Amino acid sequence: MRNVLISGASIAGPALAFWLNRHGYTTTIVERAPGIRPGGQAVDVRGTALTVIERMGLMRELREAAVHMEGMSFVDGEGAELFRDTSATLTGGVIDNPDIEILRDDLAGILYEATRGSTRYLFDDTITAIDAETGHVTFEKHAPESFDLIVGADGMHSTVRRLAFGPEQRYLHHLDTYLAVFSTPNFLGLDNWQTFHRHDDRMCGLYTVRGNREARAVMGFFSPPLGLDHRDTETPKRLLEERFAADGWVVPRLLEEMRAATDFHFDAMAQIRMDSWSTGRVTLIGDAGYCGSPLSGQGTSMALVGAYVLAGELAAGEGLAGYEKVMRPFSEANQDFALRMNVWQRNQEGAPPSVDEVSALITLNDYV
Repeated sequence: MRNVLISGASIAGPALAFWLNRHGYTTTIVERAPGIRPGGQAVDVRGTALTVIERMGLMRELREAAVHMEGMSFVDGEGAELFRDTSATLTGGVIDNPDIEILRDDLAGILYEATRGSTRYLFDDTITAIDAETGHVTFEKHAPESFDLIVGADGMHSTVRRLAFGPEQRYLHHLDTYLAVFSTPNFLGLDNWQTFHRHDDRMCGLYTVRGNREARAVMGFFSPPLGLDHRDTETPKRLLEERFAADGWVVPRLLEEMRAATDFHFDAMAQIRMDSWSTGRVTLIGDAGYCGSPLSGQGTSMALVGAYVLAGELAAGEGLAGYEKVMRPFSEANQDFALRMNVWQRNQEGAPPSVDEVSALITLNDYV
């Protein structure tokens, strides 16, 4: 399996290409977007994933691009502060720990720069058909090709998984929560800070990024599955306007910024659970195979670790079976952690579960 096609150019895909290139493989990444996708929330690189970044030689780049937070606060509908915390934040955990909090698009850009010279990128295209037994692939725009291995690194709504394993409904487990993320100006003048407002079944907030020059807004609410098309952005915007219509604080301004944002992202909190991630010449990595939801705080770390393990097991001759054997206990522990976090967020009783319980559950073999 020396010629590999990877679908998805966010985190897992370029990270896998990096390690496969190191092991002497030929890699191609196909990405539906015309380039690296902008936007997205701050993500965390922690535990074993930090070891992966160190072995990639990218630690300096990540630390230079890291989001730095001094703390967070919650306010009421009039904007009066209810409490503040300088030891932990909602997005990044404990302050001054070794974890790296970084914007998703900044991390994707770093991984792209690390692979663009050794990986063929096919932007603005997507896979339309896969023969899992022969490795033959049809694209929407490029000519058909055959590959030794096809890897779905294309997220929770993976096209590769749908084509090779069947409908998404078989594997998606909804967590009864929806979340929107989009960029805004730092109109509150926050200084390395996060501020949130919670009301009944919904919450919204703002946190600064890129040296306080920008901010990211988050708006979420509890709800059973709504049957939305994940590519539809207009319906979610109307839903958010309806759900938050009566809220105070700066919610009206957030809704205005939502309409103006060019990087609006909305989706369900959900998990992907599968008995096997591989069939024939096809396998899955990251959210495509074992999405834990943002509630796990480990999605990015699972993607980075999964890329390292898959490439290492292939190079060591253990193949896809070896990859699943090493990664499955780690991915399942993170998914179970997310379920506990979901219960805690709804009840707000006692201390929240700590992601540290699972972030170091996997020990990496030194494949390179």
